[in-house]
Formats: sequence, C-alpha cells, structure tokens
Amino acid sequence: MAALKGLQGNEWLRRIMRCFDAAIAVGVSALLLWAMPHITLNGEYYLFLMLIGSLLLPAVGELMGLYQPWRGRSLFSMLGAYAASWLITIVLLSLLLVATQNTQNFSRLWMGFSSVAILIIGSLMRSALYLYLRHLRSKGRNRKQIIIVGREENLIRLEDHLNTMRYAGYVLQNAYIDDDSDAFHKHLATLAEESTFERSFDEIWLSYPLSDGDKVRLVSASLINIPVNMRYFPDLSDIRLLNHRMAQVVGLYSLELNYSPLDSGPLRFMKNVEDRLLGGILFMLFFPVMLLIAALVKWKMGGPVLFKQHRHGIDGKCFKIYKFRSMSVHQSDKTLQAHQDDPRITPLGAFLRRTSLDELPQLYNVLQGRMSLVGPRPHALDHNQYYQGVIQNYMQRHRVKPGMTGWAQVNGYRGNTDTLEQMQKRVELDLYYIDNWSLGFDLKILAMTITRGFINYQP
Repeated sequence: MAALKGLQGNEWLRRIMRCFDAAIAVGVSALLLWAMPHITLNGEYYLFLMLIGSLLLPAVGELMGLYQPWRGRSLFSMLGAYAASWLITIVLLSLLLVATQNTQNFSRLWMGFSSVAILIIGSLMRSALYLYLRHLRSKGRNRKQIIIVGREENLIRLEDHLNTMRYAGYVLQNAYIDDDSDAFHKHLATLAEESTFERSFDEIWLSYPLSDGDKVRLVSASLINIPVNMRYFPDLSDIRLLNHRMAQVVGLYSLELNYSPLDSGPLRFMKNVEDRLLGGILFMLFFPVMLLIAALVKWKMGGPVLFKQHRHGIDGKCFKIYKFRSMSVHQSDKTLQAHQDDPRITPLGAFLRRTSLDELPQLYNVLQGRMSLVGPRPHALDHNQYYQGVIQNYMQRHRVKPGMTGWAQVNGYRGNTDTLEQMQKRVELDLYYIDNWSLGFDLKILAMTITRGFINYQP
C-alpha cells in the first residue's frame, strides 16, 4: 500500500510540476506584455505563442528528464535540465515563427525579456520548492522507508552514507545481514510472503561485492514477488569510477565503469551549445581588452604576442593552446612550471598571470571546439607523461574537453603544483566534475570563477 501511494504521489507531483512550469511561462510572459504598453497588441498572435510555449516546455522537459523524482538529485542538475528544456523550447518556437513567417507580428524586446524572465523565475521557484522539500525530509517528513540486504561490511557502509544524507529522505527500516546461514534465507522467505500485498516499506536495496553475482541473483529472485523498487548497490569501493551505468550491448547487460554524463549525445550537444553561445558572447565582450593587451605585450616585451603550446585534449588528442605571452622568450627541452620570483616572468606578464588575463585567447580555442569554458585544465605534455604514471586514473581527465576554468580551479587548486598531493587533489576534483556534470554545475563554476577564479596568487 505504501509503495502504491508513493507511485501515485510521484505521478501527481509530475503533473503538478508540468502545470506549474506551464503557468509560469504563461503568467510571466503575460505580465511582461502588460508592462510594455508601447507594444501594439495583436491579442490572437500573442495568446497563440504563449499557449504553444506553455505546452512545449513540459513536453520538452519530459524528454529531458525534468520531471524525474527529485529525491537524491542535486539542485544544479535539476536546474540544468530546466535551463536546457527552456532553451530547446525557445529554439522550437523560433523555428515555428520562421516557418509560418510570423516573426514580424511579435516584439523582439518582449520575446527576449520573456525568455530570460521565465528562466530566472522558474529556476528560483524550483529552487525554493527543492530546498523546502529537503528541509521537510531533514525534519523527518516526506521520507521513504527502505530495507537493505547484503554483506555486513557493505550494509554498514550503506547505512553510514544514509546517515550523512538525511535530507535525501530515505530511512532505514530494517537490515538483513547475509551470513550464508539457513536462518537468513528463512528470514527472506518470511519477508517475501508477508510483504506481497501489504508492506510498510517503499524500496529494497541490495549491497554485495561484484564477486557475489550468484548471490545477488538468488536473493533478488527470492524477493521478486514484492512489488517495490529493488536496487542493487555493488561494492565498488576498490575501483575509482568516473561514473557507472547499466547498458545493453549485443543483447547482454553490462556495467560501464567509467561512464560520464557527457558520453550522452544530447548532453554533449548541450554543452557544445553552451560553449559556442557563451564563448561567442565572452569573445565579443573581451575582444577590445584582448586588442589592448596584445598591443601592450608587443610594446613592452617585443617578439610574439601569443604563447602557443601543444596540450592533450579530449581523448588524449593534441591541440594547440593560446595564451598571451607572459615570459621572456626562452628555449627549454622540458616544461618548467613557473615559481615565485621566476626571472622568466616579465612585470607585465606577472600582472597578466595574476589577473588571469593571459588566458583570454583560449576563448578562440573554445570557439574552435577544442576546449570548453568549464573542464579540467590542460597540462603540459611532459607533465601528463609524468603524472599518468604516478597518479591513478590521471588520464581519465581527458574523457572530456579541457576547460578555461574548472572545479579544481575555483576550489583553490590552480597555478603551480609544488607537491604530488596537490596534483592528486586537483585530479580528484576534476574527476568529481566529470562524474557529476550538469549544465547547472557548469553555470555554478562560471559564477564562482567571477568571484574567486580570476585573481591568481600562484606564479
């Protein structure tokens, strides 16, 4: 009964959220239309566009996974899905207007303001509701009861993790420790018999090592008559994953051990759109600044304005990165990291490095499609050769495009790395970014870059 109520509650919540998004789209656009009295109204055209937009947004959102259960999802991944859904909706509306030759019937100013306002207000309302539900769950309300089954050490790890994430809304009702005894199997048989039609829990979680595949099959078969979600949490604590997911290949199920969200075609396309759109805007905004810096470098330092060097990009492929030159011209067989009082750095170069202005030419790398605005910073080729042999999973950083800024950089791990531990921490943060990528996460990092990413106290 509890599971049935949970399913019905989830479906009702999805319906409410679809109506909620549609209402915001109509309400905000209508309010802005009312607030712009200079617009010559053609009521039928504007009403048609608002209604079509309010219907398209929930439909696109359904395809983008916007209305999947919120429990256990991060706020930024959800906001990213909302932003992507609204962006696709705007593109579809624009194509519709062009195809029907109706663009002249609408105010560009109203369309632009409505697009931005709906995105902002919808995101704020969604965030407020998400935080409210998280608060309720942390206070013991709106929770799901779960039963866990598995090896003792796995269950202890799972229970500890649940205790650190009370806001997720999962409560441990009971645990069945698998000690391979007859008593354990009798307990499972009793559980299956008593919980077939009525139960007080919502989900069953299994946690076994990968080597216990036969045991997982046996336990899941013994509990299959209980009509609730059954989840398997394999013990992968000894394997560093980028991410993982189930996939079907040649008719067989496989567990992908280094899957990244950006391996998904639609999500990678979304990130490419983000890079080209925001990268193009930033390139145009900073173009006068780049011209001024180029002139100053040429005047003060002479020689080439740009520093060019090959770096490893996505999938380990080489590309040429661009920076404003900050050092005097010199030759070296290997890449030496800059250090405090480095005589190679000129006074102008020190200012450019401290303010990160030397990185601006990489916006061209972004527009080329060889870099991203956000991603792991690309290291020198010989540094990659060294670190890939001493830091586990180091080269997994190259599963995605390198970035101008990244999660490691906004958390203080940028510039010179004096110790192996510092580089290990940077790699750990880079892998966390790849593992948890979302459009919202990218926007968070870009916002953090403004407040803590430009000024660089490292040489």
